[in-house]
Amino acid sequence: MRIKWYGTASLLLESGSTRLLIDPYLKNLNPSLYRIPMEEARTAQAIFITHPHLDHFGDVGAFTEGTAIPVFVSENGIALAKKNGQDTDGMIPYSVNEEVRIGNFTIRTYKSRHCVFDVATVLRVVFSPRTLLHVIRCLKLCHAALQYKLRDDVYALHIFDGEKSVVVLGSAGLDESVSYPQEADLLVFPHQGRSRMHRYLLKFLDAFRPKKVMADHFDDAFPPLTHRENMERFVPTVKENLPDAEAFVPQEGEWYEV
Repeated sequence: MRIKWYGTASLLLESGSTRLLIDPYLKNLNPSLYRIPMEEARTAQAIFITHPHLDHFGDVGAFTEGTAIPVFVSENGIALAKKNGQDTDGMIPYSVNEEVRIGNFTIRTYKSRHCVFDVATVLRVVFSPRTLLHVIRCLKLCHAALQYKLRDDVYALHIFDGEKSVVVLGSAGLDESVSYPQEADLLVFPHQGRSRMHRYLLKFLDAFRPKKVMADHFDDAFPPLTHRENMERFVPTVKENLPDAEAFVPQEGEWYEV
């Protein structure tokens, strides 16, 4: 199995002839970011949405246009898509503790949580010179984001191809009542939403005990409300707490073996 990061939370997984696309997002709010190769993205046999926020779900129609690619998303996501004028014909509702087979892959869903922004992060954004210089743009971004409200429908995906397994978190949150799968070959961790993310990462390492950890979602997807995260402490934090595990910060558009 191998994995490619397209930026933000967008991922392409491949095993044999089967491909899965996860949380595809065009990043039109920051045109300077890596552009997803649409022809490649559309070779996926299915799309899975970890949660129906704007940067995970709002652009899904661009990836399914002219194709028969099914989109697995929550019931709330389908309702939001209808409300926002998206075509929902190819959308298939799925929920927690559900198992889906797509080609070589088995995908199981676990209940998760969205990252809760801490005070330091909120203050940093509110008083940033970029925010103050672009107040109107910030208000428009907030309005767009509010069109995609969650209803406790944030999923962690455990993806298995018979040999390797990957756990994908769409957002850095955990449900303390859930027993998550441990010792996956790869954990994909969204490194965005809180100050001192290297410390916040520790509880995820303890919950999953993965063999390898890859960061994503650390790019500047919503300027001026976001910025590219400083990733210097990500790999050392993983190695200090899981000495036998590997960790890496991916480059957009590059394949990595799981």
